Amino acid sequence: MNANAPRYSAPALEKGLDIIELLADHAPGLSLAELAKELGRTTAEIFRMVVTLETRGYLCTIGDRYVLSLLLFQLAHRHQPVRSLVSSALPLMTQLARDACQSFHLCVYQKGRVLIVAGVESPERWGFALKVGTLIGLTDTASGQVLLAFQEEPQRGEMLELHIPVDGERAVESQQLAKDLAQIRRHGNARMSSRQVKGVRNLAYPVFGQDGHAIAALTTPYIERIDDAPVPTLAEVGEMMKKAADTLTSLMGFNVYWDTASGPMANR
Repeated sequence: MNANAPRYSAPALEKGLDIIELLADHAPGLSLAELAKELGRTTAEIFRMVVTLETRGYLCTIGDRYVLSLLLFQLAHRHQPVRSLVSSALPLMTQLARDACQSFHLCVYQKGRVLIVAGVESPERWGFALKVGTLIGLTDTASGQVLLAFQEEPQRGEMLELHIPVDGERAVESQQLAKDLAQIRRHGNARMSSRQVKGVRNLAYPVFGQDGHAIAALTTPYIERIDDAPVPTLAEVGEMMKKAADTLTSLMGFNVYWDTASGPMANR
């Protein structure tokens, strides 16, 4: 008997989860025939499952293509820890956006990727923001690197092992990534030019949970003004973000002060 084989199996449930996970990687959707082909099954095998998922609201149709609905996202936000995190963060982020004249978003780690769970747009006439529910890269974003940096080594290794690149994500050399993460731990934040959009500089601060590890990243895609508008500098925005992230950490039940030699220190 294979020691790694699952003790129990639920073929119908696995079939449904396969469909959901496949559609998560195909935003335009797939037809029934395409679903069957990608899953290595016949249309007859998956037809009833697809219809059931549609009836329960997990899938919807656009023409002859099936796409994921927002039900999974809604369920995730009904999950108490995420709901508490978002409800605590939004007032802080709204005030940040007003004071900094920038957009802000809050990210969490989700099975090899980074998920944006909250966002507030800049009150300025223009700005740059990412949509809530968007999946972004784990290794090539300030948010992802902050979430990686403030973990114990076993957890960080597991996160990297589960890493699933998003569209356009460039590979990051492991030694360089290790150096970047070490620097983030020393400074307490990540500052890097966007690797997706020219002219944007990303700044991210960790939000810690009760175990002292990063549970979220508070991030701004900072856009520098070149006119005479009296807006805060990147350094000034960083100070605002640090206070907001520390406040959110306290609201999550973990008080942190920063020691530049050893990283986050707890005051329970």
